[in-house]
Amino acid sequence: MIGVFGGTFDPVHFGHLRPALEVHEALELREMRLIPCYQPPHREPPAADARARLTLLRAAVGDDTPGLLVDNREMQREGVSYMVDTLGSLREELGDEPLCLVLGADAFAQLHTWHRWQAIVELAHLVVTHRPGWSLEADHLTPPLQSLWAQRRVEDRAALAAAPAGAILLQAVTQLDISATRIRQLVAEGRSPRFLLPEAVWNLIRLQGLYNIHRER
Repeated sequence: MIGVFGGTFDPVHFGHLRPALEVHEALELREMRLIPCYQPPHREPPAADARARLTLLRAAVGDDTPGLLVDNREMQREGVSYMVDTLGSLREELGDEPLCLVLGADAFAQLHTWHRWQAIVELAHLVVTHRPGWSLEADHLTPPLQSLWAQRRVEDRAALAAAPAGAILLQAVTQLDISATRIRQLVAEGRSPRFLLPEAVWNLIRLQGLYNIHRER
């Protein structure tokens, strides 16, 4: 099985990396693909450009994190990054190998707003991780998502491994309430975001002068 973990990673931090690693280990994935988007469809353009965010992500993963791989296909494609297109390209490459799209509970609750969202579940399983402050109670979901949750939910890894796509699994992960927005704010104010993100990432942010850095305290 292959995991897919997308995001702007602006910048990447431990709130991204720890859940990705835990899902990789819990589901015994062959690999977890970290896929930075070029241009998100539901928010303003990232503060850092595509090349800088990709460099930060590669520095964060490094060469000593088995199973976590950086996949830059959305940046090669450019334009608005739609997950359905990314999953389609992965499916063409991987055939019938199970794909697991990792989403936070908040992202799952907004899945109905995604481009061609119904097709996503036909291309991959959904692995919905716990995040602070969110619940998957039925009254938090739109009727289409309530129906999808009721019909597609499974309880264990074996159900994901048994088919290429189509199931939804709720997966607990360590809840790190870290925000890329807050990190950018700290850096812009000349304060240190140490211990919120890998030291290699912080070093590059300082070296490249990203996020309006002034000084480190």
